[in-house]
Amino acid sequence: MKFLNVCFLISFSILASCNSVEEKCGNSSQDLETLIKSYEERDSYDREEYPLGLFTREHYKEEAKYAEDQLHYFGCINMEELSETEQISAKLLKFVLEDQIDYYKFERFLNPLLSDSGFHSSLNYQIRPISNDFDAEEYLKKLNSLPQFVDQHFVNLREGLAKGVSQPKVIFKGYESTYNDHIVADYKESPFYQPFKKLPSIFSEKYKDSILTAAKETIEEKVIPQFKRIKTFFETEYLPKTRTTLGVSETPNGVAYYQNRINFYTTSSQYTADDIHQIGLKEVARIRSEMKKIIADLNFRGSFPDFLKFLRTDKQFYATSPKEILMIARDMAKRADAQLPKFFKTLPRKPYGVAPVPDAIAPKYTGGRYVGTSKNSTEPGYYWVNTYDLPSRTLYTLPSLTVHEAVPGHHLQGSLNNELGDSIPQFRRDLYLSAYGEGWGLYSEFLADEMGMYTTPYEQFGKFTYEMWRACRLVVDTGIHAKGWTRQKVVDYMSENTALSLHEINTETDRYISWPGQALSYKIGELKIRELRNKAEKELGSEFNIRDFHEVVLEQGTVTLAILEERVDNYIQKVNNE
Repeated sequence: MKFLNVCFLISFSILASCNSVEEKCGNSSQDLETLIKSYEERDSYDREEYPLGLFTREHYKEEAKYAEDQLHYFGCINMEELSETEQISAKLLKFVLEDQIDYYKFERFLNPLLSDSGFHSSLNYQIRPISNDFDAEEYLKKLNSLPQFVDQHFVNLREGLAKGVSQPKVIFKGYESTYNDHIVADYKESPFYQPFKKLPSIFSEKYKDSILTAAKETIEEKVIPQFKRIKTFFETEYLPKTRTTLGVSETPNGVAYYQNRINFYTTSSQYTADDIHQIGLKEVARIRSEMKKIIADLNFRGSFPDFLKFLRTDKQFYATSPKEILMIARDMAKRADAQLPKFFKTLPRKPYGVAPVPDAIAPKYTGGRYVGTSKNSTEPGYYWVNTYDLPSRTLYTLPSLTVHEAVPGHHLQGSLNNELGDSIPQFRRDLYLSAYGEGWGLYSEFLADEMGMYTTPYEQFGKFTYEMWRACRLVVDTGIHAKGWTRQKVVDYMSENTALSLHEINTETDRYISWPGQALSYKIGELKIRELRNKAEKELGSEFNIRDFHEVVLEQGTVTLAILEERVDNYIQKVNNE
């Protein structure tokens, strides 16, 4: 509280000087540091009272008001007086604050669900190994706060239903696993009990007994009953009342909201839905021609659809057990590890593991995902591989998935971001922008070709399938949310143009419906990174160094695409002047 009062006085004096024509503002670096410190050290709620977070309308209103106040203070900052790192920090803080305002403006808190996740399924991320007494007690504290957590979200969801800003009913097929898997007869079978089965050996028997007794009581009296409440809510209240329309543009203020999401997920205001749709169609045509070349080189007798059917149905392209697909993924990850020094000057210290997607969320989950940890965590990052429904998990796309989620994709970029030096503010080390992060992930799939990761024509086709998948996203996301496409039209378009399994196509389609704009970030970001690399290669010729280029892209951490372009242009100019 003392710090907040000091911040308020400093901020007030800054604002007062900014509003006076006669008075001069202070030092721009110091003023920026004050704003960043206020943002980073602000406690927007009492974490002891709300261990799982605060999700009320009033909370988001206060967050928006704070962001508006902070933006006013930027009038005192002269960007020309700042270093490059400070300029990037200023631009990114403004971007984050503006989105904080938009979060409340568009009432995004009323719709805390996606097709493959939601407020309740996000609790699975709390399930982590217990290393000490602090971990055990904090975990119990969070589990005991479940009733409060659920109550808050029910209030928001009910208001969302009343206002027509809920999720479409069509995306909830199979969603029951997100709560049913937590309703168990024996508390020891609850996924939330699993960390208690492997308590540290340093715990005394007395302490272990007390923790296990508390865990049993918490699972039986808090966790399981709350998931029963969630089940009842969804099946008797939410699903019967939720909307049957598809695109977000069909909801109140939906057209403006979709444009806002386009701007956020591309970190730019230059694109309309029509612009992105046309970019997508152009990319689909280009990639399809590359896929046809591979089919011709394989001397496959049949049409393009025939080849896709062959890939989806031939047993050689599928693992026979979860153990096998995990083993193959681990082998691919280690092969990628070995190539990193040739392409990168700086590598992360944090290791990563390869693990299956948890059973409770696997049926509606994507084929894989990266789950990172904080810099100081004793846990590694994890590349999750979905082992559910193995006949839908194509091995020819596994190299692309691996390099995207593990290295040189999300693990490398995300860990380097966490490990940035003290000159980079903490909010930037914690920041994730999809256009940059997912753009880098897709660029990693392109880079993997140079790393020798694609060893067969089928894996090369898998690379183009994944690239085509992201190009199709530009078409279908805008189709759903701006052009009135039906779900079946999306499924048909994806089926005709990618070799993804039909299961994946259906889960991905539901994801695009439920998460407007996010799917645009991958291809838009990747196109920008490849455009900047091509520019650097062309202008620098023999002076181009791939390790230096990647250092420029990664060394300032997560940035907007405009900031990235400015950095690459400066790099080109610097090399040319040497």
